[in-house]
Amino acid sequence: EADRTILEHVKALAKTMGSRLILIHVADGFAARLQKDLNLAESEEMRDDQSYLERRRNELAASGLDVQAELACGDPTRQILDAAAKHNCDLIAMSTHGHRFLKDFILGSVASSVRHRTDIPVLLVRARS
Repeated sequence: EADRTILEHVKALAKTMGSRLILIHVADGFAARLQKDLNLAESEEMRDDQSYLERRRNELAASGLDVQAELACGDPTRQILDAAAKHNCDLIAMSTHGHRFLKDFILGSVASSVRHRTDIPVLLVRARS
């Protein structure tokens, strides 16, 4: 649901502005975080994530948008910021759930961490409940 929320906004914005979209998902499970360091095989979670990303990419491309999908592994904040720099992004768009969970409240959310560590404008859209 969170993805649908942000993609609705980004799709309309990209069509209006003629933008190129980079969809990124960061797999951050055990195998994903340590894949390169330990030379681990791609996990089922990572394969599912890649398949999901490709479906979203295909849907957006079918609507006439220039879009690519990228699966990253590791720390979500670092990977999002690295991808934004690599692709010279001029906007980072993310959905957020808000502080609903104690972990987010204590440790902070990825969205909050991204917005505090970049000079690129960040569009945050709260996911529908």
